[in-house]
Amino acid sequence: MARALVNGIVIAESEHTVQLEGSTYFPPDALKREYFVDSDHATVCPHKGTAGYYHVEIDGTRIDNAAWVYPNTTTDYAKPIEGHVAFYPSVTVEA
Repeated sequence: MARALVNGIVIAESEHTVQLEGSTYFPPDALKREYFVDSDHATVCPHKGTAGYYHVEIDGTRIDNAAWVYPNTTTDYAKPIEGHVAFYPSVTVEA
């Protein structure tokens, strides 16, 4: 079971994660949505596509752009992570 935590609080949990390029990607239903806020930030990867971001908010504290998702991947290489969410090191991932 993989878990993503902030200050000991589980914000995502799943037995069905995907590993790619050193990141653990959680399926969308693994997220505890009450901790996620949409961000306007976006980046582009030539072999994955455009990533959208989420801020993580817990107890009034926000971690800006702590999580990213590729909603529409652009290559077969990235297809397994499409719609899945990964985290920057500000979020602890136990895989």
